[in-house]
Amino acid sequence: MTGSNRKQSFLGQASLMACVFACSVFSSAAIAAADSSSADSSKDSRPWVKQVPELITKGEIKRALDDLMANQQTNDADWHNLMGFAYRKQQPPDIARSEFHYREALKIKADHRGALEYYGELLLMKNDLAGAEEMLKRLNKACFFGCEELRDLKKEIEAFKRR
Repeated sequence: MTGSNRKQSFLGQASLMACVFACSVFSSAAIAAADSSSADSSKDSRPWVKQVPELITKGEIKRALDDLMANQQTNDADWHNLMGFAYRKQQPPDIARSEFHYREALKIKADHRGALEYYGELLLMKNDLAGAEEMLKRLNKACFFGCEELRDLKKEIEAFKRR
């Protein structure tokens, strides 16, 4: 093999390795995005995953809790996250129940993006800035290229610090 051919062979191998590396990075990112805990509820076989957040947003907390209890799935991180969200959004908020469910969600799925964000927001309600910042750190690790939950919790922490 001549020097020129060796150089071409080396460059070809380097290009191939760079391509393989790039593909693996982007594949990992796609997998992480698909594993988002704020799952694409339009494709979810659990109708309550889409319905309950809509009810909570409308202020129909009792109905949201009733729907969740009718579909009780205590081994499901999404179920616990939505229970925590509903208890936190009711008036007055049930901080203890909300915290219990966020912790349960995180026991089941330690990198559950929704639970990390919402638990961080709950900790701010309890004036626990250090705890909220810890949730932010965990969320930063869970969101490889950033995510809505990370941005939202950052905004809440910044607003808390300005008070």
